[in-house]
Amino acid sequence: MEHPYTRYVALGDSFTEGVGDEEPDLPNGVRGWADRVAEELARTRPDFEYANLAIRGRLLAQIESEQLETAVALEPDLVTISAGGNDLIRPSGDPDVLAARLDAIVGRLRAGGAQVVLFNGPDIAMTPVLRSIRGKVGIYNANLFGVAAKHGAVMADMWSARHLQQPQMWAPDRLHFSAYGHHAIAILVLDALGVQHELTPMAPEPLPPRTRQQVRMEDLHWAREHLAPWIVRRLRGQSSGDSISPKRPAPGPVQPPSAPEPIAP
Repeated sequence: MEHPYTRYVALGDSFTEGVGDEEPDLPNGVRGWADRVAEELARTRPDFEYANLAIRGRLLAQIESEQLETAVALEPDLVTISAGGNDLIRPSGDPDVLAARLDAIVGRLRAGGAQVVLFNGPDIAMTPVLRSIRGKVGIYNANLFGVAAKHGAVMADMWSARHLQQPQMWAPDRLHFSAYGHHAIAILVLDALGVQHELTPMAPEPLPPRTRQQVRMEDLHWAREHLAPWIVRRLRGQSSGDSISPKRPAPGPVQPPSAPEPIAP
């Protein structure tokens, strides 16, 4: 069945850029849930166009200053925005202040007539770096439901998507979603929009049993390869997106993936 959307613009940070869902042949070397959503939306609309302005590491204020007016000027009829996660990680990140800022952004997007999809944060109780901010994420999520209701936006409810807590849904850095996770989120978005699609849930293979020593070695490897560089960037005031540009800055047609799905049923 044909859906009503002809131009989709995605705003945000690494989550929307697609980090964790690696695809070397694509711009910025990543695919992600937004690409997967666009591929499905394009399947039944030959005139469909898609732009993705998201850049990894961006804070909410940067998303507003760098992406908002560009998105409005593109005159989309569908916008997704996920923002504030990088702010919440910082000690100064206030979920109430962030939600008020996002409220203004959503109002600006809705004023142009676009349908807007928001994302609440997933339950990150099981992630070693992020579990300490679980309370702030919960407050932010509660505010976001209010923002969505106020503006008639659609909420993609990741907090309630318990399957996203499976370890296989997360990339090796334990900060971003894997291909499994991005695929599951694409389904979540399309379902929230009420769009019929051909994506089916993917069940990750069960993880093999591991000894305590193996778990400890994996944790040490993760700390050395992923946690330490992340901490160094924060101390230096650097961002993983400092040298990155939007992977799809202008709306254009969407080509189906040239290779089979990177995950198996």
